Order: sequence, then C-alpha cells, then structure tokens
Amino acid sequence: MSARGVRLNRALVLESRSTVSDGAGGTQATWSALGTLWAAIDARSGAERRESGQTLSSTRLRITVRAAPVGSAQRPRPDQRFREGARLFQIRAVAEADADGRYLTCYCDEEVAA
Repeated sequence: MSARGVRLNRALVLESRSTVSDGAGGTQATWSALGTLWAAIDARSGAERRESGQTLSSTRLRITVRAAPVGSAQRPRPDQRFREGARLFQIRAVAEADADGRYLTCYCDEEVAA
C-alpha cells in the first residue's frame, strides 16, 4: 500500500471498554473516548439475519489509520471500537498495513437493526 493510495478522510473516535459497579452488586460496561483518529473506511462484505424477531444487518469493514507504537493509547486493539456519530465499528483484528509501518488495518464489524 502506498502513501498516495490512502485517503484518511473520516474522523473516528477510538473508544475503550471498562467495567464499573452498578451499585447493586453487579457491573455495567461503559465506553470512554481515547481520542480521534483520521481513517479510511472500505466496506468488504455484508449480510442480513434475523435474531429474536429482529432483522440485523452486519457489514465487515477494513478501516485504515496511521500507525502508532505498540502500547500507545492511540493504537487500536481488538477489544476496542470506533465511533462515528451514532455508528459503531467493533474492532476484531489489527495488522500492519504496509511494509514501512506507517498504517494499520483494523478489521471491523458494524451491526445495525434494520
């Protein structure tokens, strides 16, 4: 992948999940913003299925962002997600996108109730 081939034109918020007490002896998942990353989004495939009487549409995406060092809060991980307004992209895997290590490819899923 060449630098000219990547167009980072979408501002995505990288979010991390944490668990907090719900005050009744249980826990509740919350998401907190780690920062905004500029990204390129490429849809790969899509499918529709019925679950609990509801139609769900899911899309697999390849999201490219600038690379960050391992351990950096700006480096996406598979237990995190991206947010763009009301849209949520669950990160499933992260890999180096180019031989020079300038970009990362995040393989993500977006699921929407239809």
